[in-house]
Amino acid sequence: MEFVYVVKRYELFDLSFPHGLVAAREDGRVATWTERIRRRGFFVERRHAEQDSSFKQIIPYTLVAHGDEVLLLERLKAGGESRLHGKLSIGVGGHINPVDGLGEEPGAVLEAGCRRELDEELVLDTPYALQSVGVINDESGDVGSVHFGLVQVARCERPAVSVRETHQLQGSFIGRRALKELAARERGRFETWSALIIDRLDEVLG
Repeated sequence: MEFVYVVKRYELFDLSFPHGLVAAREDGRVATWTERIRRRGFFVERRHAEQDSSFKQIIPYTLVAHGDEVLLLERLKAGGESRLHGKLSIGVGGHINPVDGLGEEPGAVLEAGCRRELDEELVLDTPYALQSVGVINDESGDVGSVHFGLVQVARCERPAVSVRETHQLQGSFIGRRALKELAARERGRFETWSALIIDRLDEVLG
């Protein structure tokens, strides 16, 4: 049984729901939403949260960058869900679990969950700094309607980053321009959140 970190929808948003990426440097609501998540979040059983759209499951979604390059990930056929095979992503993301709050100050669970997900998916043999750059929300489908993404960039000092589970995932760094050109040609291959972020990539990377 898995428990995940959630916030009640009516305690997160005001009168309207954002759609797509909302950049932190442009919109003061990002700081407000993040603070509400820290103060009002709690854990519920994932199975229940998936079926109840009054909850927003909080997902750290992190781009790994070195200079002007971003880590591009591809899900291989040996991976779990067949619908994800061949999908491309620029985000490392996952649910926040109770283990992320052990021994942490209130609210630190968000960064702890982000770093744990990075460590589970990747081998980062380089110092890196996390920078919060925005949030992402997509109400257009059943999956998106119950999730809310906290978008961050892990800025690495060296490109010494590799995939941990190479039978499920492969990854390599790609330049900003080449990434945008790839997304323009093959948008359907990208995860929805990744595609929405690439639309605003220059704002995200600065």
